[in-house]
Amino acid sequence: MKKGFIFDLDGVIVDTAKYHYLAWKKLANELGFEFTKEQNELFKGVSRKRCLEILLEIGNREATQKEFDTWMVEKNVDYLKYIENMDESEILPDVPKILEFLKENKIPIALGSASKNAQPILEKVGLLHYFDTIVDGNNVTKAKPDPEVFLLAAKQLGVNSNNCVVFEDAVAGVEAANVAKMVSIGIGDKNVLSEAQFNFKDFTEINTNFIKKLIVS
Repeated sequence: MKKGFIFDLDGVIVDTAKYHYLAWKKLANELGFEFTKEQNELFKGVSRKRCLEILLEIGNREATQKEFDTWMVEKNVDYLKYIENMDESEILPDVPKILEFLKENKIPIALGSASKNAQPILEKVGLLHYFDTIVDGNNVTKAKPDPEVFLLAAKQLGVNSNNCVVFEDAVAGVEAANVAKMVSIGIGDKNVLSEAQFNFKDFTEINTNFIKKLIVS
């Protein structure tokens, strides 16, 4: 049975959460309130629209539709400025090792991310060539924990959804993978990602023998 491997982007392949945080913090400060790193944890795996809704709830602010749309654009412009100088140094440890192993074994690889900037980020860090397809916030209408992003990735890879393996760092992403009946691998705090079928702090804890077992299982 052909297997497919699907990777989230933020917190799995690269750590862009710090740049999202800086952009959201700048907007919050402009709107007259503080936004902490702890509060930023609420934004993991969440769409930009929902992030802004949460931010406004934190600041107890209301917005007209025009203001809401303007702030969405403003945040993204600031974020794009922050990621402009990203390079391969931003890749999280041992991610290329796993991607290379999958590529050598001709295993289909997809990106499944809420980010609308996934492709340019992969280009900047030099990993785009590993991916057979990219499904991101430009392709889907439902945010995780809805499994739409992963189901579409499986379809584009030509692999049955129950033969896919998903790497995720967010609770909503793990839930989406589980709903899609895919193998869920949590990258990060195992106490937070307790619903994942497997847990690792990062890719330095994952060896190719483990990946091999997933391929043939």
